[in-house]
Amino acid sequence: MIDKNHHSVLGIGVGPANLSLAALLYPHRDLPSLFLDRKEAFSWHDGQQIPGTTLQVTMLKDLVSLADPTSKFSFLNYLHDQGRIYHFVNAQFDAVPRQEFRNYLEWASWRMKNIVFGEEVQSIDFDGVFRVHTDERVLTADNIAVGVGNRPWIPPAAQAGHSRSQFHVCDFVERAVDLGGKRVVVVGGGQSGAEAYLDLISREGDQLPSRVSWFSRRRNFLPIDDSPFTNDYYMPCYSEYFYGLERATRERINQENVLSSDGISEPTLRAIYQRIYHHRFIARSPGLVRLYPNREITRVARAGAGWELTVVNSDRPDQPQRVTADVIVWSTGFRSGLLDLLAPLTDRLECDNGEYQVDRDFAVCWDGPPDRNIFVQNATPAQRGLADKNLSLLAWRSQRIVDRLRGVQREEQLSSFVAWADEGSEEGELRGRV
Repeated sequence: MIDKNHHSVLGIGVGPANLSLAALLYPHRDLPSLFLDRKEAFSWHDGQQIPGTTLQVTMLKDLVSLADPTSKFSFLNYLHDQGRIYHFVNAQFDAVPRQEFRNYLEWASWRMKNIVFGEEVQSIDFDGVFRVHTDERVLTADNIAVGVGNRPWIPPAAQAGHSRSQFHVCDFVERAVDLGGKRVVVVGGGQSGAEAYLDLISREGDQLPSRVSWFSRRRNFLPIDDSPFTNDYYMPCYSEYFYGLERATRERINQENVLSSDGISEPTLRAIYQRIYHHRFIARSPGLVRLYPNREITRVARAGAGWELTVVNSDRPDQPQRVTADVIVWSTGFRSGLLDLLAPLTDRLECDNGEYQVDRDFAVCWDGPPDRNIFVQNATPAQRGLADKNLSLLAWRSQRIVDRLRGVQREEQLSSFVAWADEGSEEGELRGRV
């Protein structure tokens, strides 16, 4: 008799990472799977779906295409299924609208019978099989796949209070309302900060704030590096090379190349510059826009009904300045950490500098049986590089997990043009290099 409460793979969280895994597992009936999410319905950065925002990666970096182009869960099949593939082609988008990609992810989640929303996993333990305790039942599984995403991060300086007048950009759509005539500060020099700033300075009439200031710790408001050789960092072969490096080297590489994933798209920068030009020279309202790169917010305190920010210029750290605001938008990213729901197993899991130590197939290293795995997704950038939290290797990583479960090893796509590892050469010109 088949135990309907037992699965080969039980996934926790249904964001893009586990959605990709669910899609690639779906055809394999010999590996019954179930993916749970506490949300009542699918969502993906819904609070940041600002009109006009787009993806920073190609549409081919969807849930499945770079691992299985024939899958029915591809972005192209979504367009075809919705009857608008010709319209999409004719629209000639420079980049995929983010809302469109979000709708594609939702469409994929609807088509998979191995996904359940509205059920929260509370804890996991192990006694030969994984026992997954939810708010409704107890399930068992041979393998676990954890992809619960990251939490919004606001720096300690902001802890003066969290309210409608001070919030993370993940809540921008809901909270950045009724700002006409107000002084607004945006903190964070990445894409999300740029999108929030552009939206605020593009408002019209009585919806336009009286002043919008943009602060970034970076030297300038810097573009994403989307050039061909930089994109080689987002290929499977580089992820494998990166994994084999020493930890200090990996940390340095991630720091040096952060703009390959967290820079601002050039169309967004151009649109911001053009709006500033409009306000400064055409609308003749020079006091509206303020740009402050190379600054760090060190303190936030109440000032009447608003806030006072202490700001330090990195070139003049001994001369802090004060800035007042009615509203602060923190575009300061997300952080991942060790998962509370794995607490009963903590003593059995290996950790590496705040991350679970994983093997080459993204399974956590632990003292359990080799055929019982805890796979983690989006949780190992220090081991796998900046691509770990990016859409670029989503399908490849999921396929690696599927292949591990099936006991197969497929042939990888051709390696990069770049020789990342020292493998010698025909003429031996690398020998004896100093």
